[in-house]
Amino acid sequence: MTQIKIGIVGYGNLGRGVEVGLKNHPDMELVGIFSRRDPKDLDTTAPAYLIDDILDFKDKIDVLVLCGGSKTDIPEQGPALAKHFNTVDAYDTHALMPKHFAVMDEAAKANKHVSVIATGWDPGLFSLNRLMQEAILPVGETYTFWGRGLSQGHSDAVRRVPGVKKAAQYTVPDALMIEDIQAGEKVEYDQKNAHVREVYAVLEADADPLVVEKTIVEMPDYFKGYRTSVSFISEEEFEADHQGMGHGGHVIRQGETSDDMISTIEFGLNLESNPEFTAAVNIVYARAAYKLAEAEQYGAKTVFDIPPIYLSPKSRDEIIKNLL
Repeated sequence: MTQIKIGIVGYGNLGRGVEVGLKNHPDMELVGIFSRRDPKDLDTTAPAYLIDDILDFKDKIDVLVLCGGSKTDIPEQGPALAKHFNTVDAYDTHALMPKHFAVMDEAAKANKHVSVIATGWDPGLFSLNRLMQEAILPVGETYTFWGRGLSQGHSDAVRRVPGVKKAAQYTVPDALMIEDIQAGEKVEYDQKNAHVREVYAVLEADADPLVVEKTIVEMPDYFKGYRTSVSFISEEEFEADHQGMGHGGHVIRQGETSDDMISTIEFGLNLESNPEFTAAVNIVYARAAYKLAEAEQYGAKTVFDIPPIYLSPKSRDEIIKNLL
């Protein structure tokens, strides 16, 4: 069996999730973890290196899984690393997706690499389901709900606000609206009225809470326009009550197959560990990136571009026999 050699860039919750998840894929081998932190300070038995040394591994790694945040890490690291490696990322800033795709596509194509972007569950699996559902039921409406759960990307964005020491952001959907849609009722929906964002943050000692709160609620692409509550709590309360990593959500398409004949398609997730599940999605798209590179299909790719068969280690014959 061919061993796909994997590198992990960043060792936060997502990076640890990739490390754990790779143990479920015997066709993959973890070559190393690359971090800005001193490798001796990482709580891992896997080989670990400074990110500054990553180019020493150009010929030793098939695919890098980029596990940094979407606000600053991936936009900076992604294009630079795509010049030297095949990459997979979980970039999740929906509003800036076309720009991210274009930048990664240019870097990957110019250097004959593959960069698979936005491979988590939303964007990612939810995106794929939105496309399929809308294609099947072209006359109708699509509804996406997230949570209740911890958002890694939004929590990371809050932690980067000056004056914030620790933070967790929870996305809370309108449960009654979901029930109405599932029952075939028409609803007035947009993402902002269908969700509440709850922020819990620990402040640095010299931080001005009014300034921090204003910065959070007015943050474009994350909180601006949403119903957002910000609560400042003690570090002790944060450690006691905000360590869970659960999440989930629904993509629901309500559409007509003919006049007055309503069909509903639903895809849902209920996750005990958001980062471990996101990592699991990243891993199978790393396998796809490897196969695309072997086929010389260079450039940036999304979940829309990749045949599902590329995600599996099984042969076509096995898949047709057992899954079709």
